[in-house]
Amino acid sequence: MPAIERARGWASSLAVYLEYRTVIMLLLGFSSGLPFLLVFSTLSAWLREAGISRTDIGLMSYVGLAYTIKFLWAPVFDHLHLPVLNRLLGKRRAWMLLAQLVAVGALVGLASSDPATSLTPVVLFALVLAFASATQDISIDAWRIEAASDEKQGAMAAVYQLGYRIALIASGAGALYIAEGVSWHSAYLAMAALMGVGIAAALFAPRVAEAEAPAIGEEALENFARRHRIEGRAQRIVTFLYRAVVAPFVDFFQRYGWWARVLLALIGLYRVPDFVMGVMANPLYIDLGFELSTIATVVKLYGIWMTIGGALIGGIVTARIGVLPSLLLGAIAATGTNLIFVWLAFQGADPVALAVTISIENFSGGFAGTCLIAYMSSLVNHEFAATQYALFSSAFALPGKLLGGLSGVMVDGFSASPSLVGPIAAAAPHLTAQTAGYVPFFVSTALMGVPAILLILLVMKVRPGPAGKQPNHPIHKAA
Repeated sequence: MPAIERARGWASSLAVYLEYRTVIMLLLGFSSGLPFLLVFSTLSAWLREAGISRTDIGLMSYVGLAYTIKFLWAPVFDHLHLPVLNRLLGKRRAWMLLAQLVAVGALVGLASSDPATSLTPVVLFALVLAFASATQDISIDAWRIEAASDEKQGAMAAVYQLGYRIALIASGAGALYIAEGVSWHSAYLAMAALMGVGIAAALFAPRVAEAEAPAIGEEALENFARRHRIEGRAQRIVTFLYRAVVAPFVDFFQRYGWWARVLLALIGLYRVPDFVMGVMANPLYIDLGFELSTIATVVKLYGIWMTIGGALIGGIVTARIGVLPSLLLGAIAATGTNLIFVWLAFQGADPVALAVTISIENFSGGFAGTCLIAYMSSLVNHEFAATQYALFSSAFALPGKLLGGLSGVMVDGFSASPSLVGPIAAAAPHLTAQTAGYVPFFVSTALMGVPAILLILLVMKVRPGPAGKQPNHPIHKAA
């Protein structure tokens, strides 16, 4: 009987992937991921082919800051209602649809531009696309949190990542194939057409209950307005800004108190090893002597499917053992797999070794990503879903991106130390003084994951939670 009961438990965990809202989440994940590469590596390839300098291409990457600072305008989506669309679709889907339509317009604008003739239109349309894409992400995240219970957030996060990764294949390899076979203009028009998947998903997504955000500390706000003689329109503006911008943060820190800082630190440190390591992964492949075609096949195509597999397994495991235990497993796996790149460096340009490395690294990364999304979703107050989740997603990305910019400095610094690279180069003759510097670098990135593991263990022991949170809440479920 216990075996039968366990089998039924796993079957019920898998059944969530067949639910209507989960399928919609898959399509919305595709819509969320599609624009990402079109303002980054795919656009960079087009610009370089058009003869744009590397300096200008590098500066173009700053349009992607929209994804990092999206928490600045996220409060708008918890409070403002779009005329007509809000009545027809609801608050979340209305903003979602508007962002998708703007993204389509920006993609058509890019398709009609020619960077070889004038770069300015490309910059402007790319900037609009990045902001529209970030806005779409805010709306989709808020809808996901409101559309499913905490027990199902792991599965929702998993299918979101599945759709997102499939979109990366379409906007990465797919766009490049179209550009080579037809033209860059056709490639971007095709991507604009694929945004129709997200538009259809937004239209057919079920309308969910949307809480109206309260004004935390309303009495104090009224006293402030009375004391400073703020009345009429000015008082309405102050009240709106307080509700939209201040109240979500007040709510989070009131609910978790001092532990709010610990939770933000945990989120910010969780994926630091992956962010820092990821910047130097491609240079490692090239310096070891791998051909570009091998990198494209193993890393860009095969690797994405391994990430998808890890994400789906992460959703099942989260549902079975709870969010925090899964988060710990993901942190240990993602941190430890940084060391697999040390092994790859010693193997040299071996395609089999590269496939093994990518299998382990991408599977662990997909698993950890699902666990982190589920954990951040469990911390959100549904009354401030858009703002608080945008804050968490920015907190999770910013430290790693800032440290990732120093990854090249780290590798060069290690390479310049004979006491470090000398024994490594002697043990592996194919490694030069330059490439041997990767070994201590990847050991260092693995160690960067230790603080997050310790914080998770601390949170699991203390189990901080908002007032009224019961011990059997899914975030604390142990088995």
